[in-house]
Amino acid sequence: MWRPRCASSSRLPDPVGDVVRGSRLANGLELRQVRVPLGVVGIVYEARPNVTVDAAGLCLKSGNAALLRGSASAFTTNTALIAVLTEAGEKAGLPAGFVELLPADRASVGELLNARGLVDVVIPRGGASLIQRVVRESRVPVIETGEGNCHVYVDASADPAIAEAVVLNSKTHRVSVCNSAETLLVHRDFPHLRRLLGALTDAGVTVHGDPAVLEAVGAGAPAVLPATDEDWAAEYLSMDMAVRVVDDLPQALEHIARWTTGHTEAIVADSAGAIAAFTAGVDAAAVLVNASTRFTDGGEFGFGAEIGISTQKLHARGPLGLPELTSTTYVVTGRGHIR
Repeated sequence: MWRPRCASSSRLPDPVGDVVRGSRLANGLELRQVRVPLGVVGIVYEARPNVTVDAAGLCLKSGNAALLRGSASAFTTNTALIAVLTEAGEKAGLPAGFVELLPADRASVGELLNARGLVDVVIPRGGASLIQRVVRESRVPVIETGEGNCHVYVDASADPAIAEAVVLNSKTHRVSVCNSAETLLVHRDFPHLRRLLGALTDAGVTVHGDPAVLEAVGAGAPAVLPATDEDWAAEYLSMDMAVRVVDDLPQALEHIARWTTGHTEAIVADSAGAIAAFTAGVDAAAVLVNASTRFTDGGEFGFGAEIGISTQKLHARGPLGLPELTSTTYVVTGRGHIR
């Protein structure tokens, strides 16, 4: 059931012990698949010390121990936060070490990534270089989170006002996060391309456009630059956006398939056929229809706080909330059954 956005993980339902599914088998055995903690969760993240509190709270609520490795720039703040959390945990009767802060040096990351058998899973949260290092070097299973080269496709059938609102919010609402849109694809028959480009440049966005975009805005436009393959691949995290005019929806899907990071893809369209083809044709953790890419977020989805957005297909995909920080065990109950 959908729940409204929660400000605190303490008010979220405890996932541990939830029965995912259950049945009575033909031989009379009772079968239940039950959520259990992952165990020891290592989280490597950059900057923002709010992640320290979110990660500790989510791991605690899901029954996991947390090993946190934050950035050097926030180490003093993180140390103070962990001290407060540890004191509160001890007063509540929690075991020592339910949350620990690792040193903010490169060696600590290496030790964490090689702690197979001691650490059950590692979750990296940060920029592309951090995520790639963890995925490349870890001997511990990894849940890969969110590099976000997110696309917005504007179909020929799109309402121009909705297209403008969705594109501007996707790009400009907060440019430094993984669910900010980086590439805009516009159907050749959409009649309001110039209006859309003008809205972007008026908002302070530098457009990196293909030849059709450069032709639409006219030569010498100050906020429009020629696009290259580097632009189609870029996670700008800035007031920049790559823009391409496509011949049709299949060409948009082809472009996305080549350049996507699997985070979030959005379509703006009135055509039910275009929407159905797009949602079936893209391969991403989240697909938005006539809505901003900025909604791909655990809080916005009603999950409460999150560790990050998983862009892989195993073990979880999309926002990593409490249920995603659990595994499952099959509990089979008999009455002297033998096989």
